[in-house]
Amino acid sequence: MGSTADKIKGKTNEVAGKARQAAGKAIDNHEEQAKGSLQEAKGKAQVAKGEAKDAVKKVVDRG
Repeated sequence: MGSTADKIKGKTNEVAGKARQAAGKAIDNHEEQAKGSLQEAKGKAQVAKGEAKDAVKKVVDRG
């Protein structure tokens, strides 16, 4: 997967995770809040992966 795709999927997971946390909080479901938190963290990791790929590509392109 390319860096842009990683970043898009990551942002999607971040937003979905935040929504899931909010839904869990609204219905007082701690398990759903935790799952949302994990999904948000997964999204942040995917975005970081995409950014790392961009950084590596820039270094490779220079050399």
